[in-house]
Amino acid sequence: MKVSKYFFNVLLLFCLIVAEANAQKSKASSSTSPTASGKQWSVEKARQWYAEHDWIVGADYLPSNAINQLEMWQASTFDSAINDRELGFAENIGFNTMRVFLHSVAWKQDKEGFKKRINTFLNIADRHHIQPLFVFFDDCWNKVPKPGMQPAPKPGVHNSGWVQDPGQPLSADSTL
Repeated sequence: MKVSKYFFNVLLLFCLIVAEANAQKSKASSSTSPTASGKQWSVEKARQWYAEHDWIVGADYLPSNAINQLEMWQASTFDSAINDRELGFAENIGFNTMRVFLHSVAWKQDKEGFKKRINTFLNIADRHHIQPLFVFFDDCWNKVPKPGMQPAPKPGVHNSGWVQDPGQPLSADSTL
């Protein structure tokens, strides 16, 4: 089976994000994680674990200065001050998670910078008690993602500047 270079890069990115998120957790121990021991928990232990954790409440997150997930993560438009302010708003209304979309074009453009921006975002989220849920791949709207300046919003069109990931032509290539 042929494994594409694109798939390998996305898998590597996922592993790096998971490793970074795990490194950020200071409380990790085998008694607090349902998967740490590799054995199924009893019903009582599962109930105890759930009783010790808040109900997951959140939404999709895209900062107000970005038209799409690519603009959120590019070096020229990533804005930690806006992320800090908006995740603070989320915390203040009781959110504890946010679904955050990633984009492979930002990764391809600047791998090291992208990892640093993700780390910055994770630190901001942690300060606001927000646990991000990173989303890979998206096939909504515009099929050809391009790095650089993103288009202006189209008034009255929801997510008018959203871009697919991986987008065309990669998603149409059946040999990958």
